[in-house]
Amino acid sequence: MPTTASVLRPLTIGRHQVWPPVVLAPMAGITNVGFRQLCREQGGGIYVCEMITTVALVERNPKTLRMIAFGADESPRSLQLYGTDPETTAAAVRIVVEKNLADHIDLNFGCPVPKVTRRGGGAALPWRRRLFARLVRAAVDAASPAGVPVTVKMRKGIDDDHLTYVEAGLAAQEAGVAAVALHGRTAAQRYSGTADWDAIATLKQALDVPVLGNGDIWEADDALRMVAHTGVDGVVIGRGCLGRPWLFADLEAAFDGRAERRLPDLGEVATTMRWHAELLVEQFSVGARDPARGERDGCTDFRKHVAWYLKGFPVGSELRRALAMIDSLAQLDDLLGKLDPTVPFPVETLGQPRGRTNSPGRVFLPDGWLASRDDDTVPVGAELDDSGG
Repeated sequence: MPTTASVLRPLTIGRHQVWPPVVLAPMAGITNVGFRQLCREQGGGIYVCEMITTVALVERNPKTLRMIAFGADESPRSLQLYGTDPETTAAAVRIVVEKNLADHIDLNFGCPVPKVTRRGGGAALPWRRRLFARLVRAAVDAASPAGVPVTVKMRKGIDDDHLTYVEAGLAAQEAGVAAVALHGRTAAQRYSGTADWDAIATLKQALDVPVLGNGDIWEADDALRMVAHTGVDGVVIGRGCLGRPWLFADLEAAFDGRAERRLPDLGEVATTMRWHAELLVEQFSVGARDPARGERDGCTDFRKHVAWYLKGFPVGSELRRALAMIDSLAQLDDLLGKLDPTVPFPVETLGQPRGRTNSPGRVFLPDGWLASRDDDTVPVGAELDDSGG
């Protein structure tokens, strides 16, 4: 079994000491305050909220402001920002600092979605190295007076012919970031194929600041293998925790050197599903004029999680479909009561991908984007006004 021999100390992100060295990646529509509480109850780490766009924050978009919510005991409060304009990014960071909205800021340079890359944002932006360096420096300069650490999360590059991760990592380090996280895929890979852990090891060898590895961590032992293979200072967990918040309990045990891993039966999974839905209802009911609306919205938000929780369990299609259409906790209770609580965990699903899987594809870029790496013009129309992705 892999060991934690190469992880002997907590992950250091600025003034924050984090153990275990685990970060929940921001996922659109997933990592809201309810889901983060569910995961935090399992184990320690940094739990990042959904992505917030800089322009929406600067313009005080009501939906965006509601998304910046943290539990009373959530520490450090971690916020990811997406932006392409150094001035707008600096203004957004100053708001975070002045309003004490978060204790840690991460910058998104990893999004491979066409609507983002075709405008020069996300995983496309590090190709324009001067713009990338300016943007990161602007964020660090705006955050540093308050002692708020800034990190970056990125991919290997646009595709195998346009890799940027080492150069971008060095530029981010020079700009003063507290850590760099690398998803071991290119934008062209999207979520297909296998993550390149060798690239993560290369970045770790190139930088002095902490490096975090992301990609293909489906089980706690995968995290240990990544650390052993790459020497990273911590791991970033994305799709692996979908329908499996107890993965964070396994990760804490693994990094503590303990062998136990959770294999909940269907009864335990049903209990977790009910608690997850209740947390979402509580979240959506905050500030709602109509309590029934809060319950309905929370249950609607929960629907997407049903298939992930039940992955591999022998649950009939009609019951699955009904669970994915609930609009009240009473409905959920009735349907969960139809499950056989004694069914054991489907071990054949261990180590298997979860969430989005797709094929590699062309990366859409602005016209002439690859022509000059030193053009630091802010791409037109790349700022998104819709937080969450």
